[in-house]
Amino acid sequence: MAYALACERLIKLEDIGQQCRRCGARLQVIDSHKAITIEYLNRFYCITLPDIKISLMDCGEEVSLRDKLLLLHYFTQAKGTSLTNKIITYQELPEGTVYAPTFSKRAIKPILDTFGKEPQRLIEAAEKLGGHKADYGDVAVTINAFSRVPITLVLWRSDEEFAPAGNVLFDSTISDYLPTEDIIVLSETVAWKLVRCLRDC
Repeated sequence: MAYALACERLIKLEDIGQQCRRCGARLQVIDSHKAITIEYLNRFYCITLPDIKISLMDCGEEVSLRDKLLLLHYFTQAKGTSLTNKIITYQELPEGTVYAPTFSKRAIKPILDTFGKEPQRLIEAAEKLGGHKADYGDVAVTINAFSRVPITLVLWRSDEEFAPAGNVLFDSTISDYLPTEDIIVLSETVAWKLVRCLRDC
């Protein structure tokens, strides 16, 4: 149902070109069909219209329903707001305090469990997703999940008094690109991709 609604929202957009500019996507015409190219976690995806087929470019790998929804929601809801570089936490998002325990369990816990004892390895894993080192906490990385949606993951090392701690930070404009519920899904996706990147090292 959610996927059908997202497809319907895309079909109803009056100006696909303008929406591409708002979210940093690229519009082409291939075999008389419109094709939208979006970069997502360092890989390029193609959305063809009007049939709305979503595929990884130059790869036959199946795109998960979760990723399809994130791609469609990002594209259709993007407002084109410029990044402010003002960093906020999940709790500062609309209804963020309500979902904060779920967010912590799904997005922060996997990072702590995997990188808490070796936080430096977070940088190594993030580079595989196009990420780079950031200046927060003891170790932090910023990954452009989408071109207008940077996500910063922060770790603090353990000491004699405290266990390792972590957080996920966003540009204050993120709600202009994704709803609060999707931000949980996206952050969880990033976390587990980082875990897999480390295991593949």
